[in-house]
Amino acid sequence: MSPRSPAFMILFAVSLIATAGNMGLQSVLPAIGREFHLADTLVAGAFAISALMWTLTSPFWARWSDSIGRKKVILIGLTGFVVSMTGFGLAATSGIEGWLGAGVAFILMATARTIYGVFGSASPIASQAYVADRTTPEQRTQAMSLLASAQGLGTVIGPVLSPFFILPLVGLAGPMYVYALVGVVVLLVVWFKLPSGEVIRTPSPSGRRAAAARGLWRDPRVRDFLLFGLFITGAQAVNISVLGFHIIDEFAATGMEARQAQPFIGLAMFAGALATLMVQWGLIPLLKMQPLQLMRWGAILALLGNLLTIAAPAYFGVVVGYAVVSMGVGFARPGFTAGASIAVGPHEQGAIAGLMMSLAGLSFLVPPVVGVALYEMVEWAPFAANAALLAAGVALAYLSPVLRYDPTPGVEDNPPPDAPPASQPGPEGNR
Repeated sequence: MSPRSPAFMILFAVSLIATAGNMGLQSVLPAIGREFHLADTLVAGAFAISALMWTLTSPFWARWSDSIGRKKVILIGLTGFVVSMTGFGLAATSGIEGWLGAGVAFILMATARTIYGVFGSASPIASQAYVADRTTPEQRTQAMSLLASAQGLGTVIGPVLSPFFILPLVGLAGPMYVYALVGVVVLLVVWFKLPSGEVIRTPSPSGRRAAAARGLWRDPRVRDFLLFGLFITGAQAVNISVLGFHIIDEFAATGMEARQAQPFIGLAMFAGALATLMVQWGLIPLLKMQPLQLMRWGAILALLGNLLTIAAPAYFGVVVGYAVVSMGVGFARPGFTAGASIAVGPHEQGAIAGLMMSLAGLSFLVPPVVGVALYEMVEWAPFAANAALLAAGVALAYLSPVLRYDPTPGVEDNPPPDAPPASQPGPEGNR
């Protein structure tokens, strides 16, 4: 599959709108929580609920993408995204306008996030597996990096545009309605334009596709990739969750209200997203780095970004630190994602995509709540905890024999020349 193919561009749009909507919501959620006079940890808990459901349902969507086809699962995921965004917007509007009490409105918002958690992982899992089905191991790192860059672009668009959608009639809930509407458009494009997600996949050794997913997380081929990914995504989740509260409090010292600080939150998220895009669109294709190099550089940069935030906690330091962290994640995420995908066989691509999405859910399950709780105790505490987590990631990237193994052409310990390709072309061809 070529990155210039219509199918890849559609998958790019799917990842883009999902991330833009989620990050747009993340950018306004601290202000909504302060408007409702809710504890910061309670606001972080709303994301933890969706993360729990995301984690539990990711393996299910991975199996379904193998059995009913990638495209159908993408459509299911987009439908859940639209319903969730619309429901969250309606609940937030009802609470802000006083139609419902803050407690009832918050419960409804948490319910909408739960819907997102149930269906949210379906589209990215199926999209990743769709790409993996149509790329050889040597092509996959670049393809996964480009697909991941859609998430980076979404983190730019979501927070930057969200302040413009905070309008008199809909208030802070405005961005949710806009992203839901765009989600409907993308859903229709997928429905009518995306070629069938079916490919002729190599059957699992047992003859049953479901067997490929069973116990894969314990498989020594991928276990260290998953552990490294958990270190990276967990630390990133803490940075994202604390960022809005941190900036609101910095400007509160000058008398600025939470809603007025929203553009500054968007600017900080924009800086981070721009750093991620610079890595994934510029440096990775230019340097042609392999998964191990991506993981090592990524973990080191993310560690340095957290240390910088501790050393310079004012707004400028927060923005620069967050940008450096985002650069690190921009390197590391395609590294461990592509590395895990290359480490398994063709019949296991749906399963490994599900595990990668489970990491995203796990990272937002406990780390954000703990990070925000640490922030309420001591301002620098979540960044110090992140530094310890990322130091463990750096050590793993240098010491793990599994991560040091690189089965790409031109690298020592390659598979034999007659090893099967990652997949066979689908009905639409290997475009």
